[in-house]
Amino acid sequence: MEQLKTMTALFIGGGFGTLLRYGLSKIGNPWSDHFFWGTFSVNIIGCLLLGLIIGLSYKNPALASAPLYSFLAIGFCGGFTTFSTFAFENQAFLKNGQILEFSLYTLSSIIIGILAISLGLYTAKAI
Repeated sequence: MEQLKTMTALFIGGGFGTLLRYGLSKIGNPWSDHFFWGTFSVNIIGCLLLGLIIGLSYKNPALASAPLYSFLAIGFCGGFTTFSTFAFENQAFLKNGQILEFSLYTLSSIIIGILAISLGLYTAKAI
């Protein structure tokens, strides 16, 4: 029965995360031909949220329970962030010869993503 709760939490969390990612990407990506702001924002926000969720689960055993953690950290954050879209957008930069855009997008996504995870963990620890 616990396994079914966890699987249901993953399914529902992933669905919510996917819908929110779709909406934010539709809003953010048309802003510029030189940077995919929607995907970038979603991935950074997702890193921050995941850091907060993991950090809070260290402090609160109820949050670390399989269904709730599965809903938030694995389902929602997994559905919300998108590495495959990030990789596709980078491939498009390379295909179009946009080496500067490729470099900035890749490096800023990785560096700021890691910083966002760290900020989330730090914030959760401070709460």
